[in-house]
Amino acid sequence: MMTKILGFFTPWIIYTVITLLHLVLPGKWIKGYVKDEKTGKVLNYRLNGFLVLIVSIIIWFILGYRGWVPYDWLYTVRWYSLAGAGVLGFLYSFIRVLPHPSTGKSWIADMFLGRLKNPQSLNGRVDAKMWLYLIGAVMLQLNVLGFTAHHYMSADVLNPGVILCAGLLTYFIWDYLTFERVHLYTYDFIAERVGLKLGFGCLTFYPYFYAIALWATVDLPNPGLSTWLYVIFGLVFLSGWMLARGANMQKYTFKTQPEKTYLWLTHGTMTDGEKTILVNGWWGLSRHINYLGEVLMGVGIALAAGHPDVLWVWLYPLYYVALLFPRQHADDKICHEKYGPLWEDYMKKVKHRIIPFIY
Repeated sequence: MMTKILGFFTPWIIYTVITLLHLVLPGKWIKGYVKDEKTGKVLNYRLNGFLVLIVSIIIWFILGYRGWVPYDWLYTVRWYSLAGAGVLGFLYSFIRVLPHPSTGKSWIADMFLGRLKNPQSLNGRVDAKMWLYLIGAVMLQLNVLGFTAHHYMSADVLNPGVILCAGLLTYFIWDYLTFERVHLYTYDFIAERVGLKLGFGCLTFYPYFYAIALWATVDLPNPGLSTWLYVIFGLVFLSGWMLARGANMQKYTFKTQPEKTYLWLTHGTMTDGEKTILVNGWWGLSRHINYLGEVLMGVGIALAAGHPDVLWVWLYPLYYVALLFPRQHADDKICHEKYGPLWEDYMKKVKHRIIPFIY
């Protein structure tokens, strides 16, 4: 019974520690892209996600090394931990939504999508969206470490796929927090509000569901796949990373330093004299090439676990398809409202929505 109780409150404790680290560790103030809805001023963000991640990993290692908390504790209590994170995700979302005025949509829509766009607290030291993504990323990393430790401690023969899958997920997390500032220019910050979709999504869904390939395979035997297959799986992931990271970095460079080149590319643009759209490089291949990259990374992670016959591992890339393909329609609508006829001209030039030459 005590294990169940401690497991349930494990994410509550971890999220509190991450929040304290976020508050006390040094951070950089970065000017964002979106504006405060009340003042019209561009929002500033205090970012230190990568440092919080490193310190959190060190704490996890020390606790395991000293024997205070087993290295595989998060695997041992995974179901109770998930339940605790789920309750916390719902509580946070209700607290974040209910006290604020309706957007004019139904109560259900407000609860799911949120009412406030970019809430900040403590004089801007804590931005709700950045805090949520930080919590999700660090907890995902700790789950990856705990699940991998369980495999190492319990398997008779190690599955190299588990190591590769854990490595790719770790790369995904470290890449995100290394380029934390870049994501201030993405759809989430421009268009979304903070409700269950982001609150429950980041406190519960993100740190647990994203590890589903490990969750489903760490207790399975080594499938004995060829090394070359694992190399191919890694390359699928890296090809997706190049598309997603490359596209986001090109857009970030264009938004923040339009006079500079991105890698070897000068910024090819279309303009109506007031607004300007980037139309070359990654953004000349499709209108949402970064979404294709996200899906390919998910496919690479699903394959990397070494058990493609296990249906559960495929839920991860399928989630990206279900999330991003509808988002493309919403994003196009927002861009059409913002750019007007210029966006129509862009769609004529860059005809494919996500997959070049296909869709």
